[in-house]
Amino acid sequence: MKALLDKLKIEPVNPGACTGPDGWISDPEGKPLVSYNPATGEPIASITQASATTYEAVLRQAAGAFRTWQTVPAPQRGAVVRDLGTILREYQAPLGELVSLEMGKIRPEGLGEVQEMIDICDFAVGLSRQLYGVTTHSERPGHRMYEQWHPLGIVGIITAFNFPTAVWSWNAAIAAACGDTMVWKPASAVPLCAIAVQHLVNQVAGDHHLNGVFNLLVGSGSVIGERMLNDTRVPLISFTGSVSMGRHVAETVARRLGRTILELGGNNGIIVTEDADLALVTRAILFGAVGTAGQRCTSTRRIIVHKSIAADLTERLKRAYAQVTIGNPLDDGILMGPLVEEQAVTDMFAALERVKQEGGEIVTGGSRLPDKGPCFVEPTIVKMPRQTSMVCEETFAPILYLMEYGTLDEAIAIHNGVPQGLSSAMFTTNLLSSERFLSATGSDAGMANINVGTSGAEIGLGFGGEKETGGGRESGSDAWKVYMRRQSNVINWSRDLPLAQGIKFGD
Repeated sequence: MKALLDKLKIEPVNPGACTGPDGWISDPEGKPLVSYNPATGEPIASITQASATTYEAVLRQAAGAFRTWQTVPAPQRGAVVRDLGTILREYQAPLGELVSLEMGKIRPEGLGEVQEMIDICDFAVGLSRQLYGVTTHSERPGHRMYEQWHPLGIVGIITAFNFPTAVWSWNAAIAAACGDTMVWKPASAVPLCAIAVQHLVNQVAGDHHLNGVFNLLVGSGSVIGERMLNDTRVPLISFTGSVSMGRHVAETVARRLGRTILELGGNNGIIVTEDADLALVTRAILFGAVGTAGQRCTSTRRIIVHKSIAADLTERLKRAYAQVTIGNPLDDGILMGPLVEEQAVTDMFAALERVKQEGGEIVTGGSRLPDKGPCFVEPTIVKMPRQTSMVCEETFAPILYLMEYGTLDEAIAIHNGVPQGLSSAMFTTNLLSSERFLSATGSDAGMANINVGTSGAEIGLGFGGEKETGGGRESGSDAWKVYMRRQSNVINWSRDLPLAQGIKFGD
């Protein structure tokens, strides 16, 4: 562990705020924060959190840097992002292992998270030459109309524990290409991942003589988070977290007429039709429900299976779950690591007690694994007689609910009958069923897949969901537009001054 931390410049005690290559801030007012290894419960390292004083210093630096950064040509900004992708390639292994060590996801998933950072950097480099507007024809002779996009300002990035580096990169790479500066507040459970990323960013920023573009503030929600939400200098807040906190973020930022990108609850479902390829379904469900110990926002939570094949699929899943290896996420061959903290374990078993009261029957799993560590649990499958109130709530843990249906209309109604709407899937070999699922009267989620699971989205499409998921979009497609301000332009190249709509005003 020490060799890993040394390579990423993580020390036993670290400052939790930075504005660039020369900007690590030692804060005498800051309170300590200890990062723990969820696999063992042992401390990894301690950091000093940022105080209100440090927050103000970082925001001033970010605001000052924006005045210059926005004037840098976008392709030159893209060159900085390209170099960020290069250094991430160089440090993919140690950074990915740190993600596994601090968050608890298995090593291949930790490495995959860094690969996602690399991919979004590649996307943003190309994007830096494609920040395009449109032109349109004017009704007035001798006039030209078009729109263009300008940098927005400081972007506040508040990330969750489950993707301690990748979600930052979705925002940071695109915001940087768009000409914004940014301030990152990571989740308190995973501060070392953020500090490691900042060290790598600083190397790139130093090569380009930049300060204040990429900024880090590790601190509590009450001290740092609330200031970001209320700060008019931060026109955009990108928040990933719970629905309850997302409501608070939306309300607070809206009061000052700021913008938000909200990535909140998932509670994702898969419909399995009677003609589905069950071997394919089983593999997709296993990764979707067990991967990252069920702690992805896109984790598969609900299976809505046709009653004619429910028994067959249940037995296949029981056999697949019996083969899941659980243990230290850095060990070879492990498929599931621990939950992020003991509170998550408590929440999981409270949820299981509720579903039992609502008629749920545990098919497999349902136990703690204290011999492996304080945060280890068995992935659990629960057969439900119907979609109960507990099923409609999302538990961030490896609990999978099985429910049966008779008609496709019934299946879609069950699928859409939860407050959340992030990711969804249908497994079918019937073209009519698949097209119905993807139609306006089908899945109401932001992402809908056919014969692909709910988890593991690529960066090329916009990522995000509807309803209580928040409606935000990040990553690919045209998600870049929220990081910029749109300006409509009219140029009169004639010597007359006709008014629109044929209005005559005076002589």
